Amino acid sequence: MADNTFKVSIITPERTFYEGEATMVEFNTVEGEIGVLPKHIPLTTVIAPGICTITEAEGVKKAAVHAGLAEILPDKVTLLAEIAEWPDEIDVERARSAEDRARARLAEKDANLDVLRAEVALKKALVRQDLKAK
Repeated sequence: MADNTFKVSIITPERTFYEGEATMVEFNTVEGEIGVLPKHIPLTTVIAPGICTITEAEGVKKAAVHAGLAEILPDKVTLLAEIAEWPDEIDVERARSAEDRARARLAEKDANLDVLRAEVALKKALVRQDLKAK
């Protein structure tokens, strides 16, 4: 491992989504976006739905990552994600339908509506569409 890289692992309940060497990884946390470089201070944080950008020596990879935990160490970053998807794994029509359903639920203002769940569903749908558009 070169001095300017670190190990990155993205693991979901279904699979090891990504393992490799990166010079930087960027993703969303519940407190905002974070960019991690080699020798970062140790940190554990909660992942929020968003686009994860992995900068490798060969180029950049982008994936949608939806919720989970991140452990950052000086030589390794591990994302334990509920869902992780490459752009070619995303069905844009399905994401648009999910966006429409979430917006409709939020607009109804039903007293029994789980607002947080509807907002998360909307965010996931938007992240999927945003990643596919890039």
